[in-house]
Amino acid sequence: MAIKIGITGGIGSGKSMVSRLLEVLGVPVYISDLETKRLMASDLFIREELSALLGAEVYAGGTLNKPLLASYLFSSPEHAKEINGIVHPRVKEDFRRWAQCHAVSAIVGIESAILVEAGFTGEVDAIVMVYAPEEVRISRAVRRDASSRELIEKRVRSQMDDEEKRKYADFVIVNDGETPLIPQVLELIGSFSEKMHYLLRK
Repeated sequence: MAIKIGITGGIGSGKSMVSRLLEVLGVPVYISDLETKRLMASDLFIREELSALLGAEVYAGGTLNKPLLASYLFSSPEHAKEINGIVHPRVKEDFRRWAQCHAVSAIVGIESAILVEAGFTGEVDAIVMVYAPEEVRISRAVRRDASSRELIEKRVRSQMDDEEKRKYADFVIVNDGETPLIPQVLELIGSFSEKMHYLLRK
């Protein structure tokens, strides 16, 4: 049985980079952003529930009307709660199936910016937080998304504070652009490999 790790961090922290390094080193990673988009397009339960909530136009032409969904989702915390209540349980189920398919791996990961907020802490054995100073994160996100600083700052404020998120983390990987990443990722894998050997010996 694989050890499941959750990889999280705020916008611009570089969690995708850490996930890619893990994959290169043989650790399969479930990218929840991509899988959520896939499920919202293909999962019949999600389609029916969103259509009941927002009307048939949310899937007008057979594809998800993202502007309509976004305008509803971000208009109030209650609306976000409704959408998440439809989507998150299906993502959890999908992750569990995916993890079973990768059970031969010693370690598997799930990458999610809102791992803690979405209630996924119970799905993993340990949480890895990718940390970068806020100014570094904002600069990266502005460049990456070709977005305005104001918009990125708004997104940063909408996410759980880094110091709050750190309380949930079993490991912190520093990705400030100066501290080398690869040694930290290797150390992370090594610590989980030791834990796996210990569990197998018991």
